Amino acid sequence: MSSEHPDWLTIVRGEAPLVVSLPHTGTEIPAAYERGLVSPWLARKDADWWIERLYDFAAGLGATVIRTTISRTVIDVNRDPSGVSLYPGQATTELCPTTTFDGEPLYRPGTEPMAEEIAGRRARFFDPYHAALRAEIERLRSRHAHVVVYDCHSIRSVIPRLFDGTLPHFNIGTNGGVTCSPALSEAIETICVGSGFSHVVNGRFKGGYITRSLGRPEAGVHAVQMELACRGYMREPLGSVSEGQWPTPYDEAYAAPMRAALTLILQTCLTFAQSKA
Repeated sequence: MSSEHPDWLTIVRGEAPLVVSLPHTGTEIPAAYERGLVSPWLARKDADWWIERLYDFAAGLGATVIRTTISRTVIDVNRDPSGVSLYPGQATTELCPTTTFDGEPLYRPGTEPMAEEIAGRRARFFDPYHAALRAEIERLRSRHAHVVVYDCHSIRSVIPRLFDGTLPHFNIGTNGGVTCSPALSEAIETICVGSGFSHVVNGRFKGGYITRSLGRPEAGVHAVQMELACRGYMREPLGSVSEGQWPTPYDEAYAAPMRAALTLILQTCLTFAQSKA
């Protein structure tokens, strides 16, 4: 980590034309933001559990890896800061979430963060995260004609408030084909097909603010969001979960098949960017 960045922001710089973003793996909630929270477990329930371990091979490929350790309950760096919903008409959570994905209140009544506090959290955490992403993309674009931004996510497989049924294992999001070249999306999909896991392209999860704000294929920046269903890499109890039951421990052997597919996917992202030089 470079000393010029705050301690909650980790940047591992590589020289390959690939930026890997880890926006929701953090579980840290500074004491100043604990006031009013219903419970520490509930505040961390919707983290993208173990994703930083699942993708810990990325730096070895020469990718630049950017991660925040701050919990999404403090601020969600993958939401539109203007407050505009990324999924109009569908349930979602806010820039500073007030409920879990299941709709449970995160705060005791009357203690939810208000506009001034939200603005402060944005300045302290959201803006530096996005500034880091843009700076690393600019650095790599000075050396490569094309760069891929790969945004890593996961979510429980069954959340009736957010989607019907059971989510496919791999959920590839390119905002309907806007944020990256079709050739890249198709190459990733081909790996998913061959993996034996289920997949969908631009299904329920089409890509959040990171993908949508950074993906400019005409300018050489191709952004893809990958939302993984947790059961693909961890022993997930399907349906509602309770404290003491979630998250389940990370099991390297259980995660190995999905990790192998993800390794191929990131290698494909690199091959795509390098072939466009």
